[in-house]
Amino acid sequence: PGWLLSPAGRPYLDSILRKNQRRVFALLERPLLPPALAVPTVTYKLFVSGKSGVGKTALVAMLAGTPVPPVHHETLGIEVTTVYWPAKIRASGRPVIFQLQFWD
Repeated sequence: PGWLLSPAGRPYLDSILRKNQRRVFALLERPLLPPALAVPTVTYKLFVSGKSGVGKTALVAMLAGTPVPPVHHETLGIEVTTVYWPAKIRASGRPVIFQLQFWD
């Protein structure tokens, strides 16, 4: 706990933030790190499903650090939101970056 705020974890956190806000990455973008700090990226696709109007889109927006829509509107089709999150694996002590693709 607290690894991201430590001097060792701060460069990884800075790679996903811009002006202390979570950076929104486009389809082909990813966090940039210096070659000495390059780490593997682990990708997960998370399918968010449920009844209409229960807050699936608001949940994904909150996790992605984007503004939550103030009014309810139905999501047409599938909306994919990509979130990057650095973490340090306890067993190996090595950092990785998780790429979470939320399919809403």
